[in-house]
Amino acid sequence: MDPIVETARSAKAASQLLRTLSGECRAAALNSMADKLISCKEELMAANAADLAAAPGLSDAFKKRLQITEKIFKYMVDRLQEAAALPDPVGKILEGRTMPSGLQVKRIAVPIGVIAIIYEARPNVTTDAAAVALKSGNAVILKGGSESLRTNRVLAAAMRQAAEDSGLPADAIQLIESTDHAVVGELLKQEEFIDLIIPRGGKNLIKAVSEGTRIPVLKHYDGICHLYAAEDADTDMTVSLTVNSKCQRVEVCNALETLLIDAKSAPRLLPAVAAALGEKGVELRGCAECCALLPGIKAASEEDWETEYLAPVLSIKIVHGIEEAMAHIARYGSGHTDGIITNSLSLSERFIAGVDSASVLVNASTRLSGGGDYGMGAVVGISTDRLHARGPVGPAELCSYKWVAVGSGQTRS
Repeated sequence: MDPIVETARSAKAASQLLRTLSGECRAAALNSMADKLISCKEELMAANAADLAAAPGLSDAFKKRLQITEKIFKYMVDRLQEAAALPDPVGKILEGRTMPSGLQVKRIAVPIGVIAIIYEARPNVTTDAAAVALKSGNAVILKGGSESLRTNRVLAAAMRQAAEDSGLPADAIQLIESTDHAVVGELLKQEEFIDLIIPRGGKNLIKAVSEGTRIPVLKHYDGICHLYAAEDADTDMTVSLTVNSKCQRVEVCNALETLLIDAKSAPRLLPAVAAALGEKGVELRGCAECCALLPGIKAASEEDWETEYLAPVLSIKIVHGIEEAMAHIARYGSGHTDGIITNSLSLSERFIAGVDSASVLVNASTRLSGGGDYGMGAVVGISTDRLHARGPVGPAELCSYKWVAVGSGQTRS
């Protein structure tokens, strides 16, 4: 039998057993995984160092994503423990009623089944994916990049052993070790066994996965995130939120890419914002009105409004009122994260109602639109889709539901 078919088939069998196990059993397995990671830390760090040494041509940014530092190791352990401590999403009654006939009807959360996750360098995705999948009663197939194979082997072996020691099927967590690019194509054909695919990586990876399978795909393309500073926006808050949104980590999907400033507040806000961003080495690209107020900055093109920079570059546009700000977001935004800075309740409510994004923030950094800051613990990514899961994808988002009806002999008349 083809190895990929066997992997998918065994994952399906594991998922069918997994859905019958208690939440306490799954939580114990996650805590055991955290303990196992701690016990094999030396082996893990050696494997990670070998991965880094084996790829001398990688960019510094790529190496940063690949490396397990002490901080990232702690993050990985913490996320497993946090997932274990979360309320069990499986079996949760989403709604219920008793019909006039006496029939008791309820809708309950159930696992999706088998989740395949295709991703690139970050080893923490390996543990995050396993944590979220197992917490929600799903089996997971992991296909990481070849550059992190040694690291992922150690992680997968540790987690499989911990799962088995806790009474879970080891095949609830499976790592595809082949570095042959054809393997992904074979994985995408396993609609008989795989229920959902989550690609984590660049736009080209997501596009290739989406176009190459009939299995449902949870997608996140661009993170073209906006902040709108309204006419009453506080200067200090605007500066603080803009700098944090843009500079805290420029390479991530919820980093700020376009700042919209109301024309009535622009003369007050722009110089302060520009000075603070200049100190951080951020290149500014502005509309014609912005360039008139900030001589010397680069003029923004149409392409700038459509660009996810993932770099120390920020486009700035002056808008005339909240309606123009929302129209700009509707045209150029990616539905990921957008926010408003205002002291006005009516303006914030208008923005919340009018902006159709997975996360809408009021007086907060765009960098907060993630699972940890939303109290979700580990997540497997952020979805910009509109069906099923939207925004950070945690254990609850990897559940579907089924209807259960309990009667006492009722029939249809």
